[in-house]
Amino acid sequence: MPSSGAHIIVIGNEKGGSGKSTTAMHVAVGLMRSGARVAAIDLDIRQQSFSRYIENRRAFVVREAIDLPMPDHHRVAAGAPDVERAWLETLINDIRLETDAIVIDTPGSDTLLGRVSHAFADTLITPLNDSLIDMDVLAKMDPATGAVLGPGRYAEMVWDQKKVRAARRQRATDWIVMRNRLSHLDAGNKRVMESLIAELATRIGFRHLPGFGERVVYRELFLKGLTMMDLRDVPGAGELTMSQVAARQEVRALIDTINL
Repeated sequence: MPSSGAHIIVIGNEKGGSGKSTTAMHVAVGLMRSGARVAAIDLDIRQQSFSRYIENRRAFVVREAIDLPMPDHHRVAAGAPDVERAWLETLINDIRLETDAIVIDTPGSDTLLGRVSHAFADTLITPLNDSLIDMDVLAKMDPATGAVLGPGRYAEMVWDQKKVRAARRQRATDWIVMRNRLSHLDAGNKRVMESLIAELATRIGFRHLPGFGERVVYRELFLKGLTMMDLRDVPGAGELTMSQVAARQEVRALIDTINL
């Protein structure tokens, strides 16, 4: 097991399209801008969205001849499960004493590396689209009444990895569920999700917060490799709009909640 050192932050959800890579990048850059040394690990062998985000950032820095904080980036190469696991465990041991935080982006499916990484998590952040469809990863629900019947498969996996940490005598993972792509309208679905999340937080054991709103700007930044925290450093960006200011506050709230 790794020595003491960097705080490990895992971005996890077994459902694709939940905003894990966007969250991972904003967490990494937000921490670097607060003075932390950050390493980034991409475990999604197929999609590698986190890696492409960082590559886009490198290209933007060269193209615009500007200086932006850059994480120490690593990506897994496909191999036998035991080889991949050994690679991850060795990597974390090698870099943990040289960094303040390690941000790990996981696949949107159940994989061995995904499970192993969750057992490393000091903090687990689960972005969750504000939809009852996406809620299924956290809870099994009665289709007739909407009552919560029990934990979903992803929640069960998280619980299993928490038991692994307990067996290692490591402190419990701080699990944060952040509602993502929040509507700005006070719709019925939004109120139902808020109530369900609050109920599950007590039953399953996580903290929760409103995460990132439904803002086009988050999607636009990917191709440039930028985050909301970079906009003031981009040449010719001009004054921030009200939406951009609000988005920066959303990122700061998440960084504050991690409480590194």
